[in-house]
Amino acid sequence: MTKSFLSDVEAVAPAGIIKLAQDAPSPRVAIARAGAPLPMLAAKEATEANMMVPVFTGERHMIEEEAAKLNWDISGFDLIEAEGEIDSGMAAAKACGEGRADVLMKGQLHTDAFMRAAVARDNGLRAGRRFVHIFHITSADQQGAITISDAAVNVHPDLNTLKDCTSEVVKLLHKIGNPHPKVAFLSATESVIDAVPSSGQARALQDWARITHQNASFSGPLAMDLILSPKAVATKKLTDDPVAGQADAIIVPDIVSGNALFKAIVYMTGGCASGIVMGAKVPILLTSRADPAAARLGSIALGGIMAAAA
Repeated sequence: MTKSFLSDVEAVAPAGIIKLAQDAPSPRVAIARAGAPLPMLAAKEATEANMMVPVFTGERHMIEEEAAKLNWDISGFDLIEAEGEIDSGMAAAKACGEGRADVLMKGQLHTDAFMRAAVARDNGLRAGRRFVHIFHITSADQQGAITISDAAVNVHPDLNTLKDCTSEVVKLLHKIGNPHPKVAFLSATESVIDAVPSSGQARALQDWARITHQNASFSGPLAMDLILSPKAVATKKLTDDPVAGQADAIIVPDIVSGNALFKAIVYMTGGCASGIVMGAKVPILLTSRADPAAARLGSIALGGIMAAAA
């Protein structure tokens, strides 16, 4: 039965990331359509943990009702009134574009409406770079982590988009305390094979990255076993590879492999996936209704760290 593979370990918020966020200035987080239980609870917990200052957008009565359920006095925080998904998303994105907020966070609205607001030119969030999504997944025992890009935004990224993914991952890992991250480019093989297009793409990315980023190590193509398993690396005699068996990050060739990989790690190991969209004027938090509280807190923490670094 498939459920035999599933972990019942409850996700734990990444302590190291939370501490870094608490040590940084608390950013103003614009929550697009905040008036729902999950975004309001996450905002309250993150505010009380000194990781953010909320800027609520959406229907006032819904926001105030949810705050009352949590016994949370929000009278001291900004509230931008807007009706419905589209207007709430636009109001939150515009607040960030105009400098009235430092991080954009998804609340109770569909992803397409939220991202439409984020990329709308009039809202001022475009910074001349591609938007890329990054998951930083910490293990259940808090002893390890793996970073994956892109599992949520770019469906079939071209080579230039994958370069942006690589650069943003390196930037993120530097900011959270990894001075020399090891980055793997995923394929189904460790050799370049014409029948496997991602293998040639991975080799091109490796060669580019080694020239472009001196403060990280890169390798590709690598299959999943060679990315994670020192035993597989020893068996295939790749022990001289600077990344194989010890990767900190994985750049995936498409959204299907990235999405499947991150969900497999989360559901099968109990890992906590903190997510962030980079490449915009401000960090963007693309949270999901399925995210546990720990993942939402981790995502807010990443947003705060990157906002402070901007």
